[in-house]
Amino acid sequence: MSSSSSAPDLRLSELHAWLDTLADTPVLPSTLRPASADASFRRYFRVDTKDGGTAIVMDAPPPQEDVRPFVKVAGLFGATGVTVPKILAQDPARGFLLLTDLGSTTYLNQLTADSAHKLYMDAIEALILLQAQSKPEALPEYDRPLLLRELELFREWYIGKHLGVTLTDEQNAVLTKTFDAILANNLAQPQVYVHRDYHSRNLMVLPAGNPGIIDFQDAVYGPITYDLVSLLRDAYIQWDEELVLDWAIRYWEKARRAGLPVAPDIDSFYRDFEWMGLQRHLKVLGIFARLYHRDGKDAYLKDMPLVMEYTLKTARRYVAFTPLVRLIEKLEQEHAPKFGYTF
Repeated sequence: MSSSSSAPDLRLSELHAWLDTLADTPVLPSTLRPASADASFRRYFRVDTKDGGTAIVMDAPPPQEDVRPFVKVAGLFGATGVTVPKILAQDPARGFLLLTDLGSTTYLNQLTADSAHKLYMDAIEALILLQAQSKPEALPEYDRPLLLRELELFREWYIGKHLGVTLTDEQNAVLTKTFDAILANNLAQPQVYVHRDYHSRNLMVLPAGNPGIIDFQDAVYGPITYDLVSLLRDAYIQWDEELVLDWAIRYWEKARRAGLPVAPDIDSFYRDFEWMGLQRHLKVLGIFARLYHRDGKDAYLKDMPLVMEYTLKTARRYVAFTPLVRLIEKLEQEHAPKFGYTF
């Protein structure tokens, strides 16, 4: 057997051995089964506990992964009153965590025209609870270099790799100027705790304390509209513009009542929301392209058209982004068909 195919099995053996040593939270290692995979190197397993329940095991192999940010943010977010997994046991050096089980029903599984309003209101309440207790020094800053690095993924991976285009100096200048405009807005926004992937795949439907929040290890301190735009302009599920606007207004009203420093009028707030969305959509296009071209994960290709639709719809509403719209339309027209969006 080659070393590449035996590596995961070695991790699995180590994981079994570690679970055998846990006296305080007795589990049944023989019941270990896959719970979900991740866009990263992390894997999740479900295991039965001796008291008849279940727990989740995170396998985050060093040096690619580090469980310490997850442990830190779980404590930070948990203290605000939102529902996150509790850490039952940990071995940070080896990248193993045993967590409480928030079930397997994601928002994405449950969202329908009938259930959406209630679920989104729960998610908005939880988001406000989290944001209202933000502390500036507790998390890394979502600063300009990080926001820009994310935007550059669009240039490198979506345009460069996915479309196979080398931009002219003039086209590069259009992108750079666009990025500068987006970042000026993003960085002027009030700063709070940012989950960074607050969407339908990372929110769990629970009988109480809804939603359960997972996958928060990359949390930062940054623009107040970021998580709301992740939630409402979700790469995996689309809602009518009227619904999105209605939910955004409801968030804005609740946030103001909670004393959060959102923009004082809804028009300014919605503009902030849209410009933040543009940063996220461009980043996500780059990430999905990278997941495909570098990591061989083609499942994200089918989600690209929706993210591109969000990008263009938003950009077309603002004169500042006319050059971006023209550039994307030209590139898509000349290069996208060759790669065949035939999913």
